[in-house]
Amino acid sequence: MTIHTDSPAGDLSRLRIDRDAAPRRRWLPWVVLVVILVAGVAVYPKARAYLNERRAPEVDVARATQVVTTPGGSTDLPVLVATGYVVARRSSDVGVKTGGRLARLKFEEGTRVRKGEVIAEIEHADIEAQLEASHRMVAEAEAQLVQAVASRDEDLRTLDRQRALARDGITTDAALTGAQAAAAVSTARVKSAEAAIASARARVKVTEEAIENTNVRAPFDGVVIKKRAEVGETVSPFGVAGQAAREGGAIATIADLAELEVQTEVSENSVAKLVPEMPAEVKLQAYQDQVFKGRLRQIFPSADRAKAIVEVRVSILNPDGHVKPEMTASVTFQEKRANGVRRGSDPGPDPRLTPEAPIVLVPRRAIAEQNGQSFVWVVTGGNATRRPVTLGAERLDQVEVRSGVVPGEALILNPPAGLADRMLVRVKGT
Repeated sequence: MTIHTDSPAGDLSRLRIDRDAAPRRRWLPWVVLVVILVAGVAVYPKARAYLNERRAPEVDVARATQVVTTPGGSTDLPVLVATGYVVARRSSDVGVKTGGRLARLKFEEGTRVRKGEVIAEIEHADIEAQLEASHRMVAEAEAQLVQAVASRDEDLRTLDRQRALARDGITTDAALTGAQAAAAVSTARVKSAEAAIASARARVKVTEEAIENTNVRAPFDGVVIKKRAEVGETVSPFGVAGQAAREGGAIATIADLAELEVQTEVSENSVAKLVPEMPAEVKLQAYQDQVFKGRLRQIFPSADRAKAIVEVRVSILNPDGHVKPEMTASVTFQEKRANGVRRGSDPGPDPRLTPEAPIVLVPRRAIAEQNGQSFVWVVTGGNATRRPVTLGAERLDQVEVRSGVVPGEALILNPPAGLADRMLVRVKGT
């Protein structure tokens, strides 16, 4: 209620009440205060939880994984990983035996060839002419032999007559001696003609071999993976000046794609982990989702002291059309697991009686130790839970866990100092 007055002080007759004025709400501040208090009570737990979460230590986590059989893979335990390149175990830069101009090529990249198949020819018209001349020389030598044989036969008959006359005393010693000399000369001429025939035939063989040398044949069954020359080019067994791409006169590179392997290098410190015939898994960089079976074929007998590495070769046991020479590949060397234990007194493995237990791997950085006991910190619902584990063999940067962890659980890496059981933690990146 508001009282207005326009009269001087003491004039009460002019006083009046303004009934149109809004009443004063004295309860409004209390309502606002109550709303604020109710909102504070409702928000306080969430705010407190948020503050506690912000104050919680931040940790890195990784998931426990189970080794499962992948298409083409196995459950053998990984020991070492190396990278290298796919190469053919048998590969050859096929060259020419004689120089000349290429007259014919019977291949392209990707052409399959058989051992002994002619894949290229060099122009050899001049050698064919020499072969024809050699054949003519053989014919001429054979004709001369016929003449020599006829002359020898005549001289031998003359000698026989002179001997008969000499026994009867009719001829002279000079005539007999002359007949003997003539027979000896004729016999020598026959031998000379026979030698000439052999020589001519040898020249024919040499010329035929020269023609054969103009043919380039595949050294084994394989596939042409690189073509290094074209028809009309001049090639040589020692290469042609200015054509460095065809070193040694090579015109093609042939590889046996049925026997592919990975050429890789292993540090000297890791060579001791490898054993002959060791199983491995091979992955191509181009096809990461496909796994190929492999086997360690060879550890080279010498090391590279400058790089402190040893070269090894891993055979790919089941290559397909995706595997091509010079592809980048990674090799995971593996150690075979025991397949179980026989029932009874015989402790030998028997995969038919005891199935393999699943393999659970965790990062080595997730393992902590205290008083000789190994344990991990598992994150569940935002809290860290301490859990003892039984460890197995170490594989690369991981450790096999035989009990205490199941696949998929989040484990804290490099647990911070002061971490307590059921303590609230924050996972990085969330």
